[in-house]
Amino acid sequence: MSAITLAGVDLLFPDGTAGLSGIDLEVRDGEFVALVGPSGSGKTTLLRTVAGFLDPTAGTVRLGDDVVADGARSVPPEKRRLGMVFQNHAIWPHRNVGRNVAYPLEIAKVPRARRAERISEVLDLVGLPGMEHRDPATLSGGQRQRVALARALAGRPRALLLDEALSALDEPLRDRLRLELRTLTRAQQLTVIHVTHDRAEALALADRVVVLDRGRIRQVGAPEELVLRPRSAFVASFLSDANLLTGTASADGFVSDDGTVDVHRDRLPDSAFGRGTLAVLPGDIAVTSPQDARLQGIVMSSLFGREAGDVVVACRGVEFRCAVPGFRPVAGDRVGLSIRRALFYADCGPETDRVPGPALLAATAR
Repeated sequence: MSAITLAGVDLLFPDGTAGLSGIDLEVRDGEFVALVGPSGSGKTTLLRTVAGFLDPTAGTVRLGDDVVADGARSVPPEKRRLGMVFQNHAIWPHRNVGRNVAYPLEIAKVPRARRAERISEVLDLVGLPGMEHRDPATLSGGQRQRVALARALAGRPRALLLDEALSALDEPLRDRLRLELRTLTRAQQLTVIHVTHDRAEALALADRVVVLDRGRIRQVGAPEELVLRPRSAFVASFLSDANLLTGTASADGFVSDDGTVDVHRDRLPDSAFGRGTLAVLPGDIAVTSPQDARLQGIVMSSLFGREAGDVVVACRGVEFRCAVPGFRPVAGDRVGLSIRRALFYADCGPETDRVPGPALLAATAR
């Protein structure tokens, strides 16, 4: 069953700017969905439209079977039974922890005895047992965020909306709270929409990830699908830092506009013809000794990573970002590059960027 449904949702701001365009999205009951995209892509606008803080210009928003917005009327946020957690906690300093958590129960006129029982339940749930009488000023940032989460859960919401809820926390606290949040939402079978600018966080937490750009959904899918089978050069670049090369695929193969890379026709699928973009993921470029490769360049930067080094190599006027496991070359080193795999996207107009369903290549650079 769909817990949240958006159908044909458009949203125009008063100045005429399109905040959302043609949004169709179903969030299933108990599903954890992350919204990602560059600044101004519409992810927070979409979340606030679901919450009721913004009204769509067209289309419908449903919570379960209930229409809460249809372009003509809109149910106010306080009547949508949604829990929301913000980046800055929004904890009231003049209320103790228990009274902060009690707020949605007070609004719903829950009897005092039942309120106390529910406050104890949700504080237990978020790992803050017995802290009802604590002053928020005495809490750490992580504890205040747990209080905000407890308050959002107190009224047994239809769904939980998280607006950059973990981004203000320092590592490794943020990493620990990610694990706790995922465990909690699974155990409680909560429906969650989570807006985040952290791509790794979205991929780690979500059942499905929604990638937005300029108010439109560019792709929706499981984390593995978006990383391994991005539908456009934009998604490949945004989620996985793909190296993008524009060029032309002909009967002879693909040749980039700058002549840096060409790919033999026998390595291209039959459908790969015309203008397009070659996307090469950092992990699909092998960094070798220069004598072992036809494509050579100079290491411009080399940063340590837990699983692989983040290495940038300048080659024939193009900078290639590479994920290098096992060793870390030093800036200034001359190295060879070998492209093990690439994705090809044929041009099909500015609105859709590239055709869906990229042609997968076993690409070799010459």
